[in-house]
Amino acid sequence: MDSFLNFLRIVHGWLGVIVVPWVLVMGLTGLYMNHPGFILSIFQPDEVSEARLETLRPPAAITRDSAEKLAQSIWPGQPIRKIWQEQYHRRPSFIVQTGRGRLILSIPTGHHYIKTRYFRRTYVPGEGLVHSKLYWGSVFSDLHETGWLGGRFGTWLADLFCLALLLFGVTGLLMWSIPRIRGLMRV
Repeated sequence: MDSFLNFLRIVHGWLGVIVVPWVLVMGLTGLYMNHPGFILSIFQPDEVSEARLETLRPPAAITRDSAEKLAQSIWPGQPIRKIWQEQYHRRPSFIVQTGRGRLILSIPTGHHYIKTRYFRRTYVPGEGLVHSKLYWGSVFSDLHETGWLGGRFGTWLADLFCLALLLFGVTGLLMWSIPRIRGLMRV
């Protein structure tokens, strides 16, 4: 029985080493799920000044074709799924949806945003990238649901973590209960 308890201690110890990174991730992402405003206030950087963007004027008229050409230069070879016009940050804009992301081109100012699941990058003509924003909510949600970013692995990593955590709990329960049961049997 002592060799079995030693085996349990070894398995329990290694499981603890393996699951601790995911326990920390699940703890942080779980806090985000319960208190998103508080967690995002810690992680969210300042926004780019919209007032500065209002002063911009495009070098040429912004059209549906120019939005399509810009999207094709950003994502060469990607088919365009949809192009439409709507307000974005209180400005009329062309929105171009591709399989890799979304381009938002401001009609009055000529600046544009490139949005993906995790990032929004702001570009100004002649200056390039002026701001980058990480969507922490998407990052935390994906980490909590799948244990990974990007979705390529599906939920298998989270499932493996859950199995390891279950084994960790069972080995801990056995290490705690076996000596107590043995003690009761001696009485």
